[in-house]
Amino acid sequence: MQTNDRPGILLGFGFARATRDAFGAAFDIVGSIPRPDPDLVTADMAARTRALVTVGSIGASDALMAALPHASIICCFGTGFERIDLAAARRRNIAVTHSPDVNAADVADMAMALLLASTRHVAQADRFIRAGKWDARLSGRFGPVAGLGGGKLGILGLGAIGTRVATRAAAFEMTIGYHNRRQRNDVPYAYFETPLALAQWADYVVVACRADDTNRHLVNAEFLRALGPRGHLVNVSRGSVVDEAALAEALVAHVIEGAGLDVFEQEPPVHPRLPTVESVVMTPHLGGGTERALRGMTDLVLRNLQAHFAGESPITPVPQEQ
Repeated sequence: MQTNDRPGILLGFGFARATRDAFGAAFDIVGSIPRPDPDLVTADMAARTRALVTVGSIGASDALMAALPHASIICCFGTGFERIDLAAARRRNIAVTHSPDVNAADVADMAMALLLASTRHVAQADRFIRAGKWDARLSGRFGPVAGLGGGKLGILGLGAIGTRVATRAAAFEMTIGYHNRRQRNDVPYAYFETPLALAQWADYVVVACRADDTNRHLVNAEFLRALGPRGHLVNVSRGSVVDEAALAEALVAHVIEGAGLDVFEQEPPVHPRLPTVESVVMTPHLGGGTERALRGMTDLVLRNLQAHFAGESPITPVPQEQ
């Protein structure tokens, strides 16, 4: 039973055991729902829930908030909050927090891993050997490989993750350009006023922008044509930024050479054409899932909850302009 000094929290995501145990040590976990469906909220959950802890890619609708009449805060585990109905939260006087920058370095690592895997055909070469096809020394089996050194990397979104991608790419001796909502004066990289101009310039593009309604399918068929037949696309942002049907078609038609994806429009499943395409490398949203990042995000959610229930301002509220 919930006690006076232990507010009840509802989990909107299947968190790892260590994270769940940390939440349970400080608060009463009243239950867990596998998706943001108000019909899954029982009467007991509705009566006891004072906070919802979820992830931005799952989110919380106005209807879900209505089903949790005593909830006064929603905490997003991770930097994203794109599927939280912020207008409804403001109207209901529900605070919304997120966990910015905590996993940025780890997601940037994954971006570089996918870029290397895509450009150097790592997954294809692995499957080639496992299938017993490597029966003679050969040259150019997977076509000419440009390599990263001396290449031009375009970054869509030079925030916490994008900035760290840039520093890593610089170590690979790449030239870096970016498109951002606003040009930055604190970085040495070339700025491009439009995503299309960035794609036309770049050899490779990493998508690292925060997703919202304004950039849905920002990477579309026109963008991919601009990137060109030797181009590679990596997405560690959110799946909604990339038109996956257009991407699958571009890969099959050799409009671009390859892609590496850690995020998808629907999670799960992925677009049905993507698993059939040899030139795409996919991971199931693992970018921010390191032990270090999970500990950091758990700690920040707890600090936000503790501050809120102590009558203080949240540590990391979502940006007000949203």
